[in-house]
Amino acid sequence: MMQKYRNPIISGFNPDPSICRVGDDFYLVTSSFEYFPGVPVYHSTNLADWECIGHCLTKTSQLNLKNSWNSSGIYAPTIRYHEGRFYMVTTNVSDRGNFIVHTDDIYGEWSEPVWVSQGGIDPSLLFADGKTYFVSNSDDKGSQGIFMCEVNPDTGEKLTESRLLSKGWCGRSAEAPHVYRIGDYYYLMLAEGGTEYGHMVTISRSRNPYGPYEGCPYNPFFSHRNEERRDIACTGHADLVEDENGNWWMVALAVRCIGENGNNLMLHNLGRETFLAPVTWENGWPVVNEGRRIEAQMQAALPAESLHAQDQEDVYDFNRIRREHALTTLRRPLEESCMLQDEHKIRMTGTDVCLSDDKATPVFAGIRQKEFTFRMEVLVTPLFLPEGSAAGLSIFYTNEHHYDVYMTSRGGRRYLQVRKQIYDLTAVTSEWKAPEENVRLVVRADQFNYYLGFLDENAGEVILDQGSTAAMCTEVTRNMTFTGTFLGIFCEKAKVDFSDWKAVFIRK
Repeated sequence: MMQKYRNPIISGFNPDPSICRVGDDFYLVTSSFEYFPGVPVYHSTNLADWECIGHCLTKTSQLNLKNSWNSSGIYAPTIRYHEGRFYMVTTNVSDRGNFIVHTDDIYGEWSEPVWVSQGGIDPSLLFADGKTYFVSNSDDKGSQGIFMCEVNPDTGEKLTESRLLSKGWCGRSAEAPHVYRIGDYYYLMLAEGGTEYGHMVTISRSRNPYGPYEGCPYNPFFSHRNEERRDIACTGHADLVEDENGNWWMVALAVRCIGENGNNLMLHNLGRETFLAPVTWENGWPVVNEGRRIEAQMQAALPAESLHAQDQEDVYDFNRIRREHALTTLRRPLEESCMLQDEHKIRMTGTDVCLSDDKATPVFAGIRQKEFTFRMEVLVTPLFLPEGSAAGLSIFYTNEHHYDVYMTSRGGRRYLQVRKQIYDLTAVTSEWKAPEENVRLVVRADQFNYYLGFLDENAGEVILDQGSTAAMCTEVTRNMTFTGTFLGIFCEKAKVDFSDWKAVFIRK
């Protein structure tokens, strides 16, 4: 039965998806880069509606992000299930490279990492022929290409030498290798062209896991690189899964570009997101969405009914943020700096570390910006607010790109300020005398602007300033960063309570 569903299936910064199935259940992981905890795990029974059920990397012993730079840390994970055990393999580019963790309980804790000496990024596992194959885009000597070896997945020990499988088929940056055993063939699927506007997916096959591989006659078999429309762009870095009905599916990353009425800019601020498309097989090769581009509104034979295909509003209150493990920090857990007081309140104790400090861990906790249009508010109650401190809401992309509205003090009086950080330029662009006790801060956005302000008992919503969404986009950063915008609470040199935090995302 054909059903409607909407793309992206997991919105906001959720790139490099990998998926596996266990019975009627699907599990999916995405990249997390310099954010803690690492590698969110999502669950679904219908492939369209997903809930975060935890993270693979929840301890600093599993995830060392000390001094990680912007868009470093955890790259492209792969999740696989074998003989009752889940395995997740990924790369920490800020630490020792490629590693594997496992768990027998997807809702529980994962093991400590075991490290694999084969180099490169985007590692993947294949369990076949009674062996475990490990594949990545470099060998242990730094040679470039797609290499594979056999490993012990529980110890990380290499059991064979790394062997070259492919240099790619259509362009630069052959990466994201996944090897599948389907029927009589081994299939090698790659991302090529770089994870920007030339991104694409290619595939090849062989009767031997080590090749030689023959390329699909219509590679790249999935890409939006030549599309005139840029509402959905940068499609690539895909993974395949078969449902219990024998239907095949692809999850892939893509971006939604800023724009309206078909006039989209080459700018995106939500990050790379996870999209879904049906796959059929013709002459032993995959065909995505019957050869058509993927769209925001799709129709396919989902394995179970989608309950949220038409929802236009997505509400995140504090209870949901906690339940869905949505709260994220930079580089390490905040521990005593961010304490839950009750089901409605967080107490933050700031340090001298500020949001603009490089490779640092400010007292900041955020959730992913899920849609272009949203409204978020929180009640701020200062407990200790010395001169030069700041506590409030931040629209945060990196330490070089963020907009903040916050409470501060100067000369014995409290003020509300808006601060903008763009590259190395920091400016306080607006100031307002604050109430003596607490204040409800507000940020909201459309596709082109963020609006920062507060709620006044008499005047209602007061917008102190606005900032262009373009300044929070990957394309304007120094090094084409890989993450997305977060919306969060922060505290610098102060002690405050944040209450009744709520974000409402609107899909249009």
